[in-house]
Amino acid sequence: MEKKKYTVIGGDLRNVILAKLLKEEGNQVFIHGFSKYEGFGNYAFDDDFNEVNNLTEAIDDSDVIIGPLPCSLDNETINTTFHNEKIYLNEIFKSMKKNQLFTAGLISEKILQLAEIYSVYAIDYFKRDEMAVLNAIPTAEGAIQIAMEELPFTLHGSNTMVLGFGRVGKTLAKTLYGIGAKVYVEARNYSDIAWIRNYGYQPVLLSNLDEYLPDMAVIFNTIPHIILDKDRLLKLNKNCLVIDLASKPGGVDLESAKSLGIKTIWALSLPGKVAPLTAAEIIRDTIYNIIDELGV
Repeated sequence: MEKKKYTVIGGDLRNVILAKLLKEEGNQVFIHGFSKYEGFGNYAFDDDFNEVNNLTEAIDDSDVIIGPLPCSLDNETINTTFHNEKIYLNEIFKSMKKNQLFTAGLISEKILQLAEIYSVYAIDYFKRDEMAVLNAIPTAEGAIQIAMEELPFTLHGSNTMVLGFGRVGKTLAKTLYGIGAKVYVEARNYSDIAWIRNYGYQPVLLSNLDEYLPDMAVIFNTIPHIILDKDRLLKLNKNCLVIDLASKPGGVDLESAKSLGIKTIWALSLPGKVAPLTAAEIIRDTIYNIIDELGV
């Protein structure tokens, strides 16, 4: 691919590594929004890295401006882990030219509308299938890592349930099955139920979910709306571990879980926490695919 100029703005360790990967491949990379970053292992910024303090200057000469995942927590400012000052999205868009591309992950409709006001072409790389599919792997591994650290027994031979059979649900069920867990998978439609049975897991229709809950040692939720409400939490074994992988608002009534003594971990953004290098490589490859398709 033709070498380009990139500006990486804000984010967590994934964006730090992403900037380094892009630079190592011969691209010119500017960074902004990492004033507090002090280095982590092999991921410290080199002395010759183009860290630009002025936002407009950081953006001015670039082909592609890359934001974080998630793009923003408040729909107004860039999500920054390693920066003290707020970086406003409208300031970014105001500084961009019409031939530049803005891309980030989990860009809200409100932010996309703001980009449109400024005639900025914005693409959410997290909506890409290749990104979602590959990102499911570190998410599943991270969830299993949490379970192994929290449980006093092996997952092998244990009753585990996966709620939802999307990309993460499929990957998680496969991995659990591979280490010898007894895997139950909840799904809503009969097509998914057929595939679940075909893979050798125990299918559970949502309408029958309640009768299976008391026997579970671990439940992994991937559904981004409340499915484990108070009534269903009451059916769980007190020692059951619940790991919620769903994005906000999540799939577990956390207040009820706490009051009932059900240990629940809401594990957001796992790829960036457990496998930041892999996560950064997936983001890079997805952005390259976007650029290739657009001919930017």
